[in-house]
Amino acid sequence: MSTVRRRVGATATAVALVPVFAGVAEAAAPVETASVVADWNAVAVSTLTGDTAKVVPENVMYLGFVHAAIYDAVVGLRPRYEPYRRHGHAPRGASATAAAAAAGHKILETYSPYAQGALDQALAASLAKVPDGAAKRAGIAYGERVARDLIAERAHDGRNAPVQFTRAQAPGVWRPTPPANLPMAVPWLGRVKPLLARSAAQFEPPAPPALTSRRYTRDFAEVKAMGSATSTARTAVQTATARFFSGNVFVQVNAALRDQAAKRGLGIADSARMFAATAMTTADVAILTWRSKLVRAYWRPITAIQLAGTDGNPATTADPAWTPLIVTPNYPDYVSGYNTVIAASTRALEHVVGPRLDLTLTSTAVPGEVRHYRGGASLRADVVDARIWLGIHFRTADTAARTLGIDLADWVARHYFQPRR
Repeated sequence: MSTVRRRVGATATAVALVPVFAGVAEAAAPVETASVVADWNAVAVSTLTGDTAKVVPENVMYLGFVHAAIYDAVVGLRPRYEPYRRHGHAPRGASATAAAAAAGHKILETYSPYAQGALDQALAASLAKVPDGAAKRAGIAYGERVARDLIAERAHDGRNAPVQFTRAQAPGVWRPTPPANLPMAVPWLGRVKPLLARSAAQFEPPAPPALTSRRYTRDFAEVKAMGSATSTARTAVQTATARFFSGNVFVQVNAALRDQAAKRGLGIADSARMFAATAMTTADVAILTWRSKLVRAYWRPITAIQLAGTDGNPATTADPAWTPLIVTPNYPDYVSGYNTVIAASTRALEHVVGPRLDLTLTSTAVPGEVRHYRGGASLRADVVDARIWLGIHFRTADTAARTLGIDLADWVARHYFQPRR
């Protein structure tokens, strides 16, 4: 269950937690600033959300690049965990703090050059915490090397390829939705090479329900009644939950992760691992989600309900005036992106820190609204319901998304970010 409160003034004091991997000491010299990882997460989120050339699904992917570089830069110098990629000899005694900042800076200036001035200022602020000298210089050089290696590796990964949504309009097939009737956003994302998964098809969700199936009929009736802008079936509590999860999931999740790093007092290597495991898993789940959207091309509730007379299902009734609680995003229904991001990030977090998350989320759509979750399962359940109550997804698109995110995160945990032997 979650608890809801309105933030007024200062945030409540967090309950102290036993640090993860307590008793395993990190290298003592040079002294590192563990918060550099969370600092560059905040810089990255701000930079990417401010990039008018990118939309949220792209931001999720690019943040994975940022934290891959930061992780490899840190564990190359503080080798507690297996690296994502190997980058040759790491200079002994170099500052991991400087390396993390330099790696994050290099990735962001490459993919969001519009923010060069702000990024340079953020780098200077991070490096000011590191004493001048050989360790600092070596850390900067190593972090930049790691970032350049990863940039080169991603040079021909399918980003911005000329992929178009070309499916002809038909019952069950997605089409641009009112009021803007925009084309599908970033269809190329479904063809990008994942960072961790073997391919974008590795965890392909099953086919969505046939339009004449009992499951589709149930999903249709539920979202029609509960997701309408004028619903009388949806309670005030359900509406509040729906609106809480109607904003920018990218900003919401990463703010919660920064809070986790601070609450748990993570050292620099553990912090780099936590952010990399969550960000890179979430980057992959965005790619896998977009592949499903592109391949399945399933229509949204607004189209299905307004055009129910064409679906061949006698148990569904059309309502040409039906509209959802919020505007429908401009991409297909199956599977839900918000749900895959929440499922993948929380499951990855559970693998890193354990099942008791003590997770605090702030809504980006309802000012001042905060919810607290003790574990990932209750959060994931709320998000499944919320996207139906918003009127923008069928239940099957949400539950299949949750399964996709969990399955991917479980697989990643078995193959990446392992302690070094």
